[in-house]
Amino acid sequence: MECQAVQTQLSAWLDHELDEAAGAVLSAHLKRCEACRREWRELTALDAALSNLAAPVPSGLAEKVVARVRRPRRRPGWQSAALAACLVLGIALGGTVARGFYGAAAPNETGAEVASLEVFHDFPQGSLGAVVASYQPEDGNGNLQ
Repeated sequence: MECQAVQTQLSAWLDHELDEAAGAVLSAHLKRCEACRREWRELTALDAALSNLAAPVPSGLAEKVVARVRRPRRRPGWQSAALAACLVLGIALGGTVARGFYGAAAPNETGAEVASLEVFHDFPQGSLGAVVASYQPEDGNGNLQ
């Protein structure tokens, strides 16, 4: 292995990023090459010196972080009420508009209402959408008697 290729991989080997086979090749090269051994010693000394450095922490950093974490952002009451009103209005209007998309089910020979296969209902059985879609104003309150 050439010295230039070895020296580009020394940092990765120091950080344990190479597999054992590549590490064995580098180790064998370092045993016979003084220039690469010198580079390895300098790199390990630099790594040791940098690992002993203390990172400066700005004064008051912990207090600032704690103050920002503990202070939840609250929505004003009127915004929550407006959001709830929009949600209710959207459900009501959506149900009213959807009612026109679905025709009434035709009664079969036993008198029970059976949905046509041509009509596909998007609402799960028992959901609010199914109740609104089944509401027939001329019958009163839909299927409820």
